[in-house]
Amino acid sequence: MPGRALRFGAALSLILLASTACGNDGDSAAPESAATPMGTTYLSTEVTGTPIPGGGPLTLSFADGRVTADAGCNTHSGAVDLRDHVLHVSGLASTLAACPGERGESDAWVGELLRGDPTWELDRDRLTLIGKKSTVVLTDKKVVQPDRPIRGTEWVVTGLLTPQARVQSRTIEEVRPTLTISEDDRLTGFAGCNRLTGRAVVTGTPAGADIAFTAATTRMMCAPEVMEVEQAVLAALDGTAQATVDADTLTLRNPNGHGLTLRAE
Repeated sequence: MPGRALRFGAALSLILLASTACGNDGDSAAPESAATPMGTTYLSTEVTGTPIPGGGPLTLSFADGRVTADAGCNTHSGAVDLRDHVLHVSGLASTLAACPGERGESDAWVGELLRGDPTWELDRDRLTLIGKKSTVVLTDKKVVQPDRPIRGTEWVVTGLLTPQARVQSRTIEEVRPTLTISEDDRLTGFAGCNRLTGRAVVTGTPAGADIAFTAATTRMMCAPEVMEVEQAVLAALDGTAQATVDADTLTLRNPNGHGLTLRAE
């Protein structure tokens, strides 16, 4: 009897080991099946079916249970449910800017895609949305557009941040204020009317850096609307500003409430 019991116990042990091994295989596959786009920003790299009016690209950002979309005009945002590989968006709302030409038609395209409960498939860095009229392949923005370095890049001002609002204007587009920070922290650029020189000491990483500005300009006078832009630029460069880089966009925020959005040239 003891021998038979021992043999039975050994067989039972083998069965338990086999069951454990099967359980481990299932556990190792779980993370892959549970992968979602949440926490990532994607850019469209291919569209079949109805194209994006104006050419796009479509930017989709997933964070905190919400999705934010932009295809060239307004920004759309809503709560998102990703269960069963269906992208279900609720409470979709958007900004209300007027955009010229075909770009203005991109809002309807985005709304139709997101409200149509497209299915989604994720393959590493590639997200595919299959909608009723369009199939969109998107790639992780960090792969398509790696973050540009703060130093050594010429940055062109695209918008002003004030304590009250974010300002974009034709004057900003026409005068094109710029700034460049060299590897040894020298600051050069153009404030809108006058040349800009000084120091810009960068500490931290592009994901979250502080830049201590000491800026000086030449003394020319320009049209009032140009001088207004220049004063806003200089207000953002007064003291130490927080800096973040997202692909080719640099955002500066000064504790005084002023800031800048800039694009890599």
